[in-house]
Amino acid sequence: MTTVPTRAPEHLETARADPRHRRVTSRGKERPNYLAGLTSVLWLVIVVVPIYWIVITSFKSQSRYYLENPFALPSEPTLANYRLVIESDFVQYFVNSVIVTIGAVVPAVAVSFMAAYAIVRGGRSRLLRWTNSLFLMGLAIPLQATIIPVYLIIIQLGLYDSLMAMILPSIAFAIPLSVLVLSNFIRDVPKELFESMRIDGATERAMLWRLAFPLVRPAVVTVTIYNALHIWNGFLLPLVLTQTPDKRVLPLALWSFQEEYSINVPAVLASVVLTTLPILILYVVGRRQLLSGLTAGFSK
Repeated sequence: MTTVPTRAPEHLETARADPRHRRVTSRGKERPNYLAGLTSVLWLVIVVVPIYWIVITSFKSQSRYYLENPFALPSEPTLANYRLVIESDFVQYFVNSVIVTIGAVVPAVAVSFMAAYAIVRGGRSRLLRWTNSLFLMGLAIPLQATIIPVYLIIIQLGLYDSLMAMILPSIAFAIPLSVLVLSNFIRDVPKELFESMRIDGATERAMLWRLAFPLVRPAVVTVTIYNALHIWNGFLLPLVLTQTPDKRVLPLALWSFQEEYSINVPAVLASVVLTTLPILILYVVGRRQLLSGLTAGFSK
């Protein structure tokens, strides 16, 4: 039996052999997106240039700042500005900010994680549905709209002009969004894993910390960094709920320092660098978990 070789139609072979056809196809697949690249470079310049100016200016002396090019590297670098900021009770303000941030973030994330687990694993409990709705309502209420009631409550509790006056409201305002994010991640954990651990005799507490927590750790880190950044940079609560200088946090101290040394621009920018440095370190330490949590959140 003779086999006849099959051939493609003549017009397909001609199109396949035509170099112009290949060039059009390859261009369609490999055409670079110049608009996106140009926009990215422009955005990078907008972000990097102010940071560059802040950092180099913080190493200039006050006299040299008005004589040199603002974007030129300092001809005579000095640490006098940083020394001035540290000597202006910067360490006390830094410790206050650390206490407020850790004291608010740790309880808020812990409560939010347990609440999210209860909402997801609680089945059709009416109480849990109401609790979830209450958390969602908290997202619609801005801090500025509740500052006067919060101020009156803090005074009634006798906590005015204390670090606890900033910690408690910060916890309350950090919980709603944290519960929403963590519940979405816990909901994506396969139910078969929980059933398997239940068959093995695991309790709800064991499933919470040994199964749910490791699987949603990127979300926990993301929520932690977000809340830490928000509380660290908080200005309205410290301004309204504190009065004495020894209870100031870094954003409020930076505002007071700017009023006191408004003419000394390099010293003010040195205080900005020192205030931002802890958040930058926090991002460098947890950037992998943060990016993985954000990527997983965007893919939902």
